[in-house]
Amino acid sequence: MEVSLGLRLLLGFCAIIGTIALFIGVLALLSPKEEKEELVDVAVRRFKSTSSFSKLNPDKFFDRLALFFLHTFHLEKSLEEMHLQLGSPDTPQPVDILYLKVGLAIAFPVGALIIFQSFLITIIAFPVGFYLPDLMLKSKIQKRQAEILGNFSTTVDLAALIIESGLDYLTAFERIIKIAKEKTVLEEELEKTINEIKLGYSRREALDRFSARTGVQEIRSLVGLIKQSDELGTSLVDLLRNFSTDLRSRRLSLAEKLAAQASTKMLFPLFFFIFPTIFILILAPMVKGLLAGGLSF
Repeated sequence: MEVSLGLRLLLGFCAIIGTIALFIGVLALLSPKEEKEELVDVAVRRFKSTSSFSKLNPDKFFDRLALFFLHTFHLEKSLEEMHLQLGSPDTPQPVDILYLKVGLAIAFPVGALIIFQSFLITIIAFPVGFYLPDLMLKSKIQKRQAEILGNFSTTVDLAALIIESGLDYLTAFERIIKIAKEKTVLEEELEKTINEIKLGYSRREALDRFSARTGVQEIRSLVGLIKQSDELGTSLVDLLRNFSTDLRSRRLSLAEKLAAQASTKMLFPLFFFIFPTIFILILAPMVKGLLAGGLSF
């Protein structure tokens, strides 16, 4: 019995190592090769004065393992971009996200082997643990982006009104921030952009940073309009008004689409939760009568 248990643990350990090796091999083949940095990489490299991954110490085993994952799967750009779109918080840093990914990628298969003693679940647990932090953080990013878009069209309208009175767009953003009772995520990002310009960044670079921090297509479009107005000398007011109208029409189309999908999404809870409850309420007295005295004809 002891030999059998030891053999099973040995096979499980081999399965974990084999799973990790297979997963690393497949991802290494599927991972894109490193290319020269283009405009897309401005969201990451160009906006980071120092890398969070410089804290990794190759002399430590876990840091060496983290460096292996970092370089094998080319995670540096994606992790820094994820951290940027979270609003560049103090925690978690990109290196902390890497630590979490590697730790869960090891802990999940070991836990699955101990609890379930199943090779199949152990094999599945490795990619689940590795990608679980990505899913959690992307959910936070999507929530943050939804908050940004919540009052974006109103902010664009206010900016158009203030610019129409003769002020430039930076002054318009400052006025919007000042009159706000509580700063939203969008207003916090606008304030960061204004502070960066005051610290010496060019307007173009500060706007690019603003676009990269949000990761929202509508913000990229707004930044593009402002750049176009600066370069070509076109009226920014007209551009903002047309852009705001387009934003509202998109939100209306999205609301209509979600309303049309509501009936389909309600089928699952109706079929699995509400209908069974109704059947129980209707049939329970009949079943009770059958069990008590049978049917009377």
